[in-house]
Amino acid sequence: MRKIVALEVLDNYRVRLSFDDGVEGIVGFSAKPRTGVFAAWRDYEFFPRARIGDCGELVWDEQIDLCPDALWQQVAGRHAHPSASPSATYA
Repeated sequence: MRKIVALEVLDNYRVRLSFDDGVEGIVGFSAKPRTGVFAAWRDYEFFPRARIGDCGELVWDEQIDLCPDALWQQVAGRHAHPSASPSATYA
């Protein structure tokens, strides 16, 4: 599993991520529906609370956590593992 090692919260529901293998890039969440677990993002003041979790995942408080492998795929533009199937799109 990949790990996020650096995080910068940007404007417009975007984050810049750096991973343990040196891959870096921006992931956008502006198109993500603000329903269900993501309803907390309706209040934009919640979004900048993003942090790196204990296992290298992207988390917001204890309400939202996103798999670093799926985010790595978004940034790198390819599958994290050769046999991996595509995951949900976050941008």
